[in-house]
Amino acid sequence: MLIETLPAVFQMDEILHALRDHIVGLNCGRWDYIFSYIKTLKNYPDRVLPDRQAVTMDKPFLNAYSRLLIKTCHKRGAFAMGGMAAFIPSKDEERNNQVLNKVKADKALEANNGHDGTWIAHPGLADTAMAVFNDILGSRKNQLEVLREQDAPITADQLLAPCDGERTEEGMRANIRVAVQYIEAWISGNGCVPIYGLMEDAATAEISRTSIWQWIHHQKTLSNGKPVTKALFRQMLGEEMKVIASELGEERFSQGRFDDAARLMEQITTSDELIDFLTLPGYRLLA
Repeated sequence: MLIETLPAVFQMDEILHALRDHIVGLNCGRWDYIFSYIKTLKNYPDRVLPDRQAVTMDKPFLNAYSRLLIKTCHKRGAFAMGGMAAFIPSKDEERNNQVLNKVKADKALEANNGHDGTWIAHPGLADTAMAVFNDILGSRKNQLEVLREQDAPITADQLLAPCDGERTEEGMRANIRVAVQYIEAWISGNGCVPIYGLMEDAATAEISRTSIWQWIHHQKTLSNGKPVTKALFRQMLGEEMKVIASELGEERFSQGRFDDAARLMEQITTSDELIDFLTLPGYRLLA
């Protein structure tokens, strides 16, 4: 079962008990979990996240989530699965090596924490992920014996800890491009989309748009000194639509539903109250 909301991380014992006759293990649903962190703590200015790319599993609040899931599962004999590696292998050798190195580092962190297995978005990453786990687990089939007894009790403060990192203009622009392209695909009937070398689903689009909402709502400033406002977002949205058109080509762009996607992106990012899911207003646009 996926643990992919912030409230659920506080109820893992209860979830395992309730499903004790059926459950095999719990899984770190990291992308939805990050989205849930934003949504749950939306009113706290000291819990505003940095660029999406900077929110990695070595950040204290995510590492605590991983370790507590392992500790809770293994105490009860259930498997603790790691999170999704969303990377897609590249045909460019240099780029592909960068992808594989990131996957190796991510999976090594999971295996060293005590996870029993992991999750990948593309079968081309299977050998890399398996090699990391085989190297760390050796002849063991799982790590049920890893009880994380070396840890002090993992507290609510750790699970809710702030996340350091920069909020950059490029990060904001990347969020806009990813969210718009995902929304366009979703309202056209495709819920899982390769964008910039990552397999994106609703969770990563949700992180992208709610991050910007947070930055606007709490009047944050980018690393270059620009205050994040609705006006700045709208300016960037117009500029990034041109970038998307240039990247995809005029034919693909004109045949798509990018104007609809941009209007929805503006609506859900500039609303005074955070809209729970982009898919709720998005259903009205389904083809």
